[in-house]
Amino acid sequence: MTPTPTTPASICLLRTSAIGDVTHVVPLVRTLQQAWPEVALTWVVGKLERKLVGDLPGVTFVTFDKAAGWSGMRAVHQALRGQRFDALLQMQVAMRSNLLSLGIKAKRRIGYDRARARDLHGLVINERIPARRGEHVLDAIGSFCEPLGLQQRQVRWDIPVPDEAHAWAATQLPGNTPTLLVSPTSSHALRNWRPERYAAVMDHANARGWRVALVGGPSPIERDMADAVLAACKHAPLDLTGKDTLKRLMALLGRAHLLLTPDSGPMHMANAVGTKVLGLHAASNPDRSGPYSDRRWCVNKYDEAARQYLGKPASEIAWGSKIEKPGVMDLITINDAIERYEAAAHEMGLL
Repeated sequence: MTPTPTTPASICLLRTSAIGDVTHVVPLVRTLQQAWPEVALTWVVGKLERKLVGDLPGVTFVTFDKAAGWSGMRAVHQALRGQRFDALLQMQVAMRSNLLSLGIKAKRRIGYDRARARDLHGLVINERIPARRGEHVLDAIGSFCEPLGLQQRQVRWDIPVPDEAHAWAATQLPGNTPTLLVSPTSSHALRNWRPERYAAVMDHANARGWRVALVGGPSPIERDMADAVLAACKHAPLDLTGKDTLKRLMALLGRAHLLLTPDSGPMHMANAVGTKVLGLHAASNPDRSGPYSDRRWCVNKYDEAARQYLGKPASEIAWGSKIEKPGVMDLITINDAIERYEAAAHEMGLL
């Protein structure tokens, strides 16, 4: 394909984190590739996040190790030295990302509208996406193709999962037994539910004949949460905490029928493979950051949280506001989650 003024030859995408947000970038990559099969795409992504998406075909990845500080930034700039892109899609507004973008040469530097920009974001871009209120994060990221003359009309992930991961997952969750996966820990501690409440829902699913498995990463925080959940369970679930990788988790999610989780990366990974999500939302708005494809099975106490902690309904606070206050997740009761579990299981014909 011969580049024209409306067909860029090269595009750099900058979205380094977090896991959930990185999954939201994948449909944008698919949109760009479908419109311009020959475009050279380079994605600056976080070290952990690359383990999930780093094998997307047709994309060159440059790893940003944020733990390395300034040397991590220099490594990115060194990797991109001598390159000049037709467009940079600067999809992260944090100060660190804005500084990182300064070392990326691009004619067009597309960023967020003024309402969503912060940390001097406006100084590192020369174009903005359309200003819209009430968008899901995935739709906001998808709109980065609009200044280039495209529309994201289809949302498609197809994140590669290797055969090894599928084989491992099949060993852990053999057959087609109705399965509830529970990923109890968000990186934002105030989004986490109480361990005994997870355990009560898990015991309920077990009594309904479902297989129940606990998943999570190897960090001490996730191990501690898993141990607290296990201690509260009357019926021991399968404990896979710390045993999987991101790719193996994708495979596990693909074999599960329902995921119970707070607002976290696994929520969006499950959505990407088409698994239903029982999301727990009080600290965050599910209409902005819940599972994109289907939020029917989420518990939504965000408006109640806004009224109790901020003194006004959700409709009167800034879109995307986090209500990460001590005790906010206690607004979600065990019965709230069981009711959504029952509704999802009934919809699937698994009760």
